[in-house]
Amino acid sequence: MPSRPETTDERPMLTTDGGPRREDWAGTAAEALPDDADSVLIGRIWDPSVGGPTPVAVRDGEVIDLSHRFPTVRDICELPDPAATVAGLDGARVGDFAEILANTAVATRDNGRPWLLAPVDLQALKAAGVTFPVSMIERVIEERARGDLALAADIRQRMFADIGVDLHHLEPGSVEADRLKSLLVAEGMWSQYLEVGIGPDAEIFTKGQVLSAVGTAVDVGVLAASTWNNPEPEITLIVQSSGRIVGATLGNDVNLRDIEGRSALLLPLAKDNNASCALGPLIRLFDDRFGMERVRELEVRLEVHGVDGFRLEAVSEMTQMSRDPEDLVRQLVGPHHHYPDGAALMLGTMFAPIQDRGHPGEGFTHKVDDVVRISCPALGTLVNRVRHAQECEPWQFGVRDLMGNLARRGLL
Repeated sequence: MPSRPETTDERPMLTTDGGPRREDWAGTAAEALPDDADSVLIGRIWDPSVGGPTPVAVRDGEVIDLSHRFPTVRDICELPDPAATVAGLDGARVGDFAEILANTAVATRDNGRPWLLAPVDLQALKAAGVTFPVSMIERVIEERARGDLALAADIRQRMFADIGVDLHHLEPGSVEADRLKSLLVAEGMWSQYLEVGIGPDAEIFTKGQVLSAVGTAVDVGVLAASTWNNPEPEITLIVQSSGRIVGATLGNDVNLRDIEGRSALLLPLAKDNNASCALGPLIRLFDDRFGMERVRELEVRLEVHGVDGFRLEAVSEMTQMSRDPEDLVRQLVGPHHHYPDGAALMLGTMFAPIQDRGHPGEGFTHKVDDVVRISCPALGTLVNRVRHAQECEPWQFGVRDLMGNLARRGLL
């Protein structure tokens, strides 16, 4: 089976002054697609010929229109066996995936030709937090430092000296977890993040509104007022209304650490802003070659390239999660809570950047025009450029617009 070219330092990612090249920062189709030629892939494009979004399959590098059978991606994901159905479907060829990807970046887009969208539509956008021990520790630090980077560095050093244990084998809600929580509380390190990190109940929150997610090759947004923020590379599960998991994609749960650190009650402001939820490039549907057992073993690679020449690399290993993904889904969907159109659930990240970007002790934060690459061979590569949320392409196509568009096309 053909494999995707590996990313190397020689890939034409930066100009001579350290900045991303305008024409190629979003990467290539070979990088965007999984390395498994037999993967069953679906997504969405904006089709100018119909003035709206269209569900598609990507097969052998070609984009196939599925709207004649399924007006929304949600309809595909609610099928008894989405992968088997899509694998056997024919449809009109929309174009070449590489050409559609190349037409997606806003600055160079030809609005008369199709471009890629986030691969979900009517699904709720949900995210799980503090699912890796290292992220739990960083959330405790955020809360105690209240946005002060220098204080955060000092707390981090003292906390690891006090704890001095490997946390990733700790089962949340267990007797051992409760004992550790009691120890930290006794040391004056109580935090609400301890409860969701090692307690019985997970943190699951609404990341964004339905249809607000952005896809690959477009900008993601951080608030201009934020001085401490970062990407959060995550595996994202596609969940039916029944709670059954039918696929996966990549996600960037963009986070404003200074704002969340000031107060957990500011989580909506820290998490839900224009272009702050990126998913894609495509959904890989579960079949006999790819399912939850593979997901539990995935590694997600993060690269950040700055126009200032800064470069950061990290890997998030799903094996390091403190909660099983299926347990998170059970806490999301069940008799206690229903999602009639299903959900996209971001599973959390172990990535907590502390690498200094500027002055010692100030840690990492985004700068405008950073290029963020989140990759996994089984799912492809999600690439976004960082801008202030106020300057990103505005989200203006809502549920009412979608319903009206589908009705005019005779798809409802």
